[in-house]
Amino acid sequence: MKQKEKIRIGCGAGFSGDRLEPAVILAEKGGLDYLVLECLAERTIALAQKRKAADPAQGYDPLLQRRIEQLLPLLKKNKIRLITNMGAANPVAAADKVIEIAKKQGISIKVAAVIGDDVLEYISGDEIAMETGNPISWSGQVVSANAYLGADAILPALETDADIIITGRIADPSLFIAPLVHEFGWSLDDADIIAKGTVIGHLMECAGQITGGYFADPVKKPVENMSTLGHPLADVYRDGCAIITKVDGTGGRITLATAKEQLLYEVTNPSQYITPDVVADFTTVYLKQMEKDCITVTGGNGNRKPPTLKVSIGYAAGFTGEGEITYAGVSALERARLAGEIIGQRLTDRFPGLRVDFIGHTSVHPTSLANQHKPYEVRLRVAGKAVTADEAAIIGEEVEALYTNGPAGGGGVRKYVNEVIGIVSILIDRNKTKSSVIVKSYEH
Repeated sequence: MKQKEKIRIGCGAGFSGDRLEPAVILAEKGGLDYLVLECLAERTIALAQKRKAADPAQGYDPLLQRRIEQLLPLLKKNKIRLITNMGAANPVAAADKVIEIAKKQGISIKVAAVIGDDVLEYISGDEIAMETGNPISWSGQVVSANAYLGADAILPALETDADIIITGRIADPSLFIAPLVHEFGWSLDDADIIAKGTVIGHLMECAGQITGGYFADPVKKPVENMSTLGHPLADVYRDGCAIITKVDGTGGRITLATAKEQLLYEVTNPSQYITPDVVADFTTVYLKQMEKDCITVTGGNGNRKPPTLKVSIGYAAGFTGEGEITYAGVSALERARLAGEIIGQRLTDRFPGLRVDFIGHTSVHPTSLANQHKPYEVRLRVAGKAVTADEAAIIGEEVEALYTNGPAGGGGVRKYVNEVIGIVSILIDRNKTKSSVIVKSYEH
């Protein structure tokens, strides 16, 4: 294969529930070589494992069908390869679903499913959670264990010439590094060039965040036309430099400020950003504004990849029960506080850790910051954890009972019970994982 000097990659989704339209616009108007959809988070894949346990044909991203139905004709028409972790807990079933869609649309397709991130069979329960320092079995029954694989797991799938590559748990930047390694012939052992690719992948992976979505503040940091927020695309060159921009006419903005915020997003130590591919140093990155909505990215150094991989452990953490009720008008806050006291007196002994919040007053920030603020309306929210769903439901029932047993004027009650999947992390020897590729195809 003749190696290219430049490829163009777009990011059409930054999480599972992201909008569908930006990816379609990128595929239609972006002039892409590759489109990446990054749709997994720690809790997302644990919940997907629960769906798979209930139905072996499920476990992939809930929006996969809708995304693929819209994208598939554009991907084929414009010769764009799609890389996505929408396979979640079941990449093979996701590939089957894509084939099913292709048959309905009469489009020939080759899909490669990357598997091997599910390491539940290797988990004993004695492993020490990074967050607590205790064995993971102390948290609750383990329901999922998925290792963050790197770009090396995707490369065999790219070599099959598949139109669509569907993975499970792959580290977010690795979704972008893999096509760069594939097209440019980069060595995975060249820590500096892989670090440059990691910088680009990290800037791109959250999609609309770098175009102003997570950045915006109408007072301090206004961003225009956010209802049509565009997602980013990057022209990446063989030397690891990149130009990041977006499709003309889409909303949002790409500036040094939006890029710097994203560069440091979820980064604990900018000089040691650890991924399965490299330990990257972001302190040597240089960003430059070229023109409106267009920045260049250069620099980034790295040290060789770590001997371990992070594993996201999902465990059954019981259920939460919630209830909400609104008080409005004169003395709204006082009535809401009285309602909270009533619930507390009735439930605190039964639900240790019961949380009582006053939305619009102290539900996010501490009371000390709200002393000068007296709202005209307040929504009381009560939440607690329980072992069973039936027990958790009592919390919402007690809030509902405030209609006639609590302060005057309460209304708009809502109550919820949700199963909780807790998340902790461990490290395992990377040699315990072994990825592989399963190829599916359909010829029309």
